[in-house]
Amino acid sequence: MVAREVVRTDYSARRLTIPVDASFDDFQRRYEQAVPVFDPATFKPLADRKADWSEWVEVTNRAAPYEFLIYWHIDTQWIMGAAGDQARCAQYQMGNHVVAERMFRHDSTVFLYVPLAVTITDDGSTGTWFSIDQPSSTLRSYGRPEITSVGIELDHKVARLLEHLGVAVPPVLVA
Repeated sequence: MVAREVVRTDYSARRLTIPVDASFDDFQRRYEQAVPVFDPATFKPLADRKADWSEWVEVTNRAAPYEFLIYWHIDTQWIMGAAGDQARCAQYQMGNHVVAERMFRHDSTVFLYVPLAVTITDDGSTGTWFSIDQPSSTLRSYGRPEITSVGIELDHKVARLLEHLGVAVPPVLVA
């Protein structure tokens, strides 16, 4: 057996917490309409019959009108409310497996950062917020141009989603 050791990568990430001019419920509804839930029933048949990747791309493009799907979601209020916390928070893992594959082929550990973790929050006093770590800031930590370029592309995709949702796009996402 080949001796292996821990690989340590120190990096900094950029978290963007963006104000939303809508109620929590309204924004969450619009977000979930723009970013539909990943439906295994849509994709499992492709895997079962070993469909060509081009068909996966086509099906994904139809399923994700704004280029992202929700792979996981939790509303934390019922859990955090048990401790007396009143802030509302919904966390999502949103992504696109076709885009992720373009990084995965170079390093499978990109799944630490894709799907992208996002939150919609409202603490009851400062309004609704959308938060995300800027994709290129975390993916740049791999030091691979093939991965970094997809991270920058994800920045632009997030910007287009925010624009569609009527949220001010931070300039750093389109730089």
